[in-house]
Amino acid sequence: MEQALQISLLKTLLHRLEHGENHDAGCQVVNPATVYTAPDLAQREWQTFFLDHPQIIGLSGDLPAPGHYLALEDFGVPILAVRDESGRFRAFVNACRHRGSQLVPPGRGTATRFVCPFHGWMYRATGELAGITEPAQFGAIDRTCLGLVELPAAEHCGLLFVHPQPGAALEVSSLLGGLEAELASWDLGRQRFTGQNEVKTRMNWKLANDTFGETYHFKRLHRDTVDHIAEGDVATYHIFGRNHRFVFPTKAMAKLRTKPEARWRIGGSTTVLYYLFPNIQLAVTDRQITLFRIYPEGADPTRSATQISHYFTEEALAGLAAGNKTIIDHRNIYDPAARDGNAILSFEGLMEIINSTLEQQDYRMAEATQRTAASGRIPEFIFGRNEAPLHHFHNTFRAALDLPPLRQR
Repeated sequence: MEQALQISLLKTLLHRLEHGENHDAGCQVVNPATVYTAPDLAQREWQTFFLDHPQIIGLSGDLPAPGHYLALEDFGVPILAVRDESGRFRAFVNACRHRGSQLVPPGRGTATRFVCPFHGWMYRATGELAGITEPAQFGAIDRTCLGLVELPAAEHCGLLFVHPQPGAALEVSSLLGGLEAELASWDLGRQRFTGQNEVKTRMNWKLANDTFGETYHFKRLHRDTVDHIAEGDVATYHIFGRNHRFVFPTKAMAKLRTKPEARWRIGGSTTVLYYLFPNIQLAVTDRQITLFRIYPEGADPTRSATQISHYFTEEALAGLAAGNKTIIDHRNIYDPAARDGNAILSFEGLMEIINSTLEQQDYRMAEATQRTAASGRIPEFIFGRNEAPLHHFHNTFRAALDLPPLRQR
């Protein structure tokens, strides 16, 4: 992120901290509870936002070199993503052209050839059919017509995009909606994949997204966790087409007042969170990135899964290994005193936040909201003036489905 933009955002946050202000959406809106429970709406969302829409499946660091692959089954189409021998990112349907068998199970690894475990048909990383077993017995085939089904794929700003529909248009710049240069400035491509986890929940996928849309709850729900290290009820917020940027301060922000502006950095003083339509939350710092990919379980409005991937720069990993810094891990992640100016966040610290804050607090609360919505006893929920990202997220998906905007209250 450009230094001038960092300073502008930090000045706004410092002013709001000092005056007890927050970003103001300008009105309250009412969200029907049925958006979390209606099967017909869930079916439309599954088709429109997942089966027929480009998906971000990871960062460049998920495929760090030629010969690496990533297989996943999160949005209705089995995906085999590879970096071929030339270094090009490609994506295919993860299925043999003989009888449709899965080539590799979900996960990641290295391979220059993919051999079907059913009958042994073999494919190159370019998707070409390299050979079949017992060709004389099987009969003549045209190998050039039986390569893997290739899907539109693009690598841009360090993000990996795949369209689930063969031959579909994949216009990445329009998808990023004005965020292209800003995301490129973070140099996402230099981040190295370090681990992942999956959180399955009994709630609508939009409720999972909702947990990332406000800090109004920090002082209550997170009083024993994140509230120790982050400031609630203060944020900056900017819309970029269907996407947005949401920034809120850490407890360390007050230290900026003792430094000249030329030394101000947004990392360490804030959490920078990007929402990328329709289902991505991207938490970014100079040293580390967490990618949240949120999916419904098919057209079921009551089940969802969050796939969480963690990435660190080589410099951060070297700093962790050197042993000359204060390591922020599961034991001290919520201790503000541990952030002593020489601290560095570890993978274990990130996992503790995911478990104790996101999974055990945010998602548990959202599952209770799902049960309330299913009861039908509360017909609508209210998004306050201080919950602008929720206004935008819900109105954006509603517009994409030709639904009217949320009613102002």
